[in-house]
Amino acid sequence: MVSYKELGLVNSRAMFAKAVKGGYAIPAYNFNNMEQLQAIIQACVETRSPVILQVSSGARKYANATMLRYMAQGAVAYAKELGYPIPIVLHLDHGDSFELCKDCIENGFSSVMIDGSHRPYDENVALTKKVVEFAHTYDVTVEGELGILAGIEDEVSAEHSTYTQPEEVIDFVTKTGVDSLAISIGTSHGATKFKPEQCTRSANGVLIPPPLRFDILEAIEKKLPGFPIVLHGASSVPMDFVGIINRYGGAMKDAVGIPEDQLRKAAKSAVCKINIDSDARIAMTALVRKVLAEHPGEFDPRKYLGPAREALKELLKRKNTEVLGSAGQA
Repeated sequence: MVSYKELGLVNSRAMFAKAVKGGYAIPAYNFNNMEQLQAIIQACVETRSPVILQVSSGARKYANATMLRYMAQGAVAYAKELGYPIPIVLHLDHGDSFELCKDCIENGFSSVMIDGSHRPYDENVALTKKVVEFAHTYDVTVEGELGILAGIEDEVSAEHSTYTQPEEVIDFVTKTGVDSLAISIGTSHGATKFKPEQCTRSANGVLIPPPLRFDILEAIEKKLPGFPIVLHGASSVPMDFVGIINRYGGAMKDAVGIPEDQLRKAAKSAVCKINIDSDARIAMTALVRKVLAEHPGEFDPRKYLGPAREALKELLKRKNTEVLGSAGQA
């Protein structure tokens, strides 16, 4: 058993309470490799933002559980070295079993998500409660989910979304004891979050996605005043980077994300954690493609991953400052 406290990490409890009161959201950034992790820590230190480092089941397998633990510990030390010891959470994104959550808790995670949203309601409650009871023994915080997000991200896949039912949230939170609740109000996983027929087109042909269901969010806030709410699938799919990808041989047709003004509105509510993954992948892929296309003889990974890391850092700094409102809150 390795406690997250030994690694210098924190859980999300105090972080969320402060965010709810302050009207901002904590950035929850997924990472899969060293360059992404460096960019996240650099961006959050430079903007003085707390951060949740998110790891999916697939990313954990890719990185290796032991290596990952030391990466998280290194991230804490790196933030101090950069001059500001921001609070850092290591969080399991979309855990699908008690066994996976237990293994993460025993290997240094300070927060886990158990996603039973695809199961019947009573099974979701029972599974979530089991994880909560184990996690709270070690002061690890737990995120549950009600409602289903459409889209594909790593090992999470759903063709259709199901909005969270506000009338279920009090019962779910009371029975499970979760520390935060992920809801479905129209966000979606992946880079192509909506089919073209779901969107309208602007005069210059840009796809405009359907608006988020803030009426559902408001109804949930009334049911659970002050309770931490989480938005998954909240990448905005920056079109400048999509354009670079397509210009240098990529094929990201009809990619569309969640408008940043809607995310900012959500962050001012009880939404205190906003998950962003696809934007990071897109930014890094754009710069890797650009460098390799312009320098076809290049074979040093540092020469194309370095610029990709820098682009990601600048993207995340802007997210913290202009979208999530987390800058200066560390």
